[in-house]
Amino acid sequence: MSTGADLPVSRELLARAPKVLLHDHLDGGLRPEQLRRWFVDSASSGSLERYLSTFEHTVAVMQTVDQLRRVARECVLDLAADGVVYAEIRYAPELHVEQGLSLRQVVEAVHDGFVDGQEQARLDGTPIVVRQLLTAMRHAARSREIAELVVTYRDQGVVGFDIAGAEAGYPPTRHLDAFEYLQRENMHFTIHAGEAFGLPSIWQALQWCGADRLGHGVRIIDDITFDGSGVPSLGRLASYVRDKRIPLELCPSSNIQTGAAPTIADHPIGALTDLRFRVTINTDNRLMSDTSMSEEMSKLVDAFGYEMADLRWFTVNAMKSAFLPFDERLAVIEEQIKPAYAVLGAMH
Repeated sequence: MSTGADLPVSRELLARAPKVLLHDHLDGGLRPEQLRRWFVDSASSGSLERYLSTFEHTVAVMQTVDQLRRVARECVLDLAADGVVYAEIRYAPELHVEQGLSLRQVVEAVHDGFVDGQEQARLDGTPIVVRQLLTAMRHAARSREIAELVVTYRDQGVVGFDIAGAEAGYPPTRHLDAFEYLQRENMHFTIHAGEAFGLPSIWQALQWCGADRLGHGVRIIDDITFDGSGVPSLGRLASYVRDKRIPLELCPSSNIQTGAAPTIADHPIGALTDLRFRVTINTDNRLMSDTSMSEEMSKLVDAFGYEMADLRWFTVNAMKSAFLPFDERLAVIEEQIKPAYAVLGAMH
């Protein structure tokens, strides 16, 4: 995409650029500095299963109202400090009831923490809007219950539903009842699909379950072939995803850690961006990957030579794909993202 004629985008400009984050786990973004090295090493093992095991430690300190509220508030402030103007943060309420909290108490504690953080960020001069996505675990049997919780809190900061956990052996169709219920309730949902597992997972998420977005979706690259000259040919599923503008919540650093790609330069985000899929950039788990939105953008700039116009494209893609009402999405794009990138682009 880059002509290579301009200077590389500086870290300073990246830090100042407005960012939109759609795929970030609350329990993957804590601040425990003393655990960071252990988390990064364990999460970088190349195994999705071992990567997921690191969450046992973070979830253990997210079991009371005060803990949840503090973690949620810190999450908002950390994102705001990184230039994020809109974020959807996901977590599984069912993992936070080990000390007696109800599912509702969990959701309300996170809501209050997000409100606290947004107010502080406003006072700090780094305004941000943060909303919740409630996740059900693929291996459990509480997805309908969590889906109903989403609808209950749809006017109190919850904008969508998700399923997460190990893909292999736990297809999204196991949770069809929850997805059909959400469709009847006109509610948004995304599905973790096409991360460690291939095209069947993506196909089920879209054509059986009706997902609005794909959590990761990186394996859609398996339905694209390139001839000897590098000319691409899209299969029917890849064509459907591109034609329908289905958002891909791509998480480059996370994918390297779990073995989905060997390096950032080899990550399918490059080809998918060239082919103009609805690509978005995400952090997934900021603690486990030792990353931020600025860091993810920086890695992509280094690997693919992206310029400010490219980063604006990713950011507008994400805001277009948010589970926020249309007029609110448009306001963020027109009043925050475009003006800021116009200024930064002129400085580049």
